[in-house]
Amino acid sequence: MSARTTTAPAAAAPQTDGPQSATVQADAPHAAAPNAEATGRRVEEVLDRLAQRDDREAGAAAEELVRVLMDFYGAGLARIMHLLGSGTDDGGPGSALLRDELVTSLLVLHDLHPEDTTARIDRALDSVRRQHPAEVAEFDADSGTLRLRSGDSGGCGCPSTNQQAQQAVEAAVSCFAPEVTSVQWEAAGAGKEPALLQISRRPPTAATAS
Repeated sequence: MSARTTTAPAAAAPQTDGPQSATVQADAPHAAAPNAEATGRRVEEVLDRLAQRDDREAGAAAEELVRVLMDFYGAGLARIMHLLGSGTDDGGPGSALLRDELVTSLLVLHDLHPEDTTARIDRALDSVRRQHPAEVAEFDADSGTLRLRSGDSGGCGCPSTNQQAQQAVEAAVSCFAPEVTSVQWEAAGAGKEPALLQISRRPPTAATAS
């Protein structure tokens, strides 16, 4: 299905004289909210302008861009509806939505997520903690640098396994907290206070006691 076919229904039935149009005009000060009909017409106009140019590759790229975006948002809406209708989460549908990577990425993209960066980083680590445990050592909001401390996942400890675990954690962080621009790792136990050595007097032996 082409981008034109996908957006055509929104542009095919303009209702400029109907009650809906009058309502939209009456609410002109709040016109920031997108209208499906107007958005569909706008997309068609842009694609038509590109089609009239000699650069066919640019037109094809534009249509592909529309398809990709519609697939992305369509998948997000489908996930939202599924989570809202499942009703299997103890914390309610809101909790399930905030734990979902796809829904979170959409909310963050439009600055609609109710949680701050630190909370979303924690959610990212929680989502992979069973297979790839890690904890936050430090997060610098100004530079976007996140320092993580790798945990003990019970693996073999080989470099390839550790690298895969780190990649999985970083992928989760990028979904939940895209404002994190770089991730630095430190070995497990680094930065922890050394255990205090308890020194006590030697208990008396039997000969001394007598």
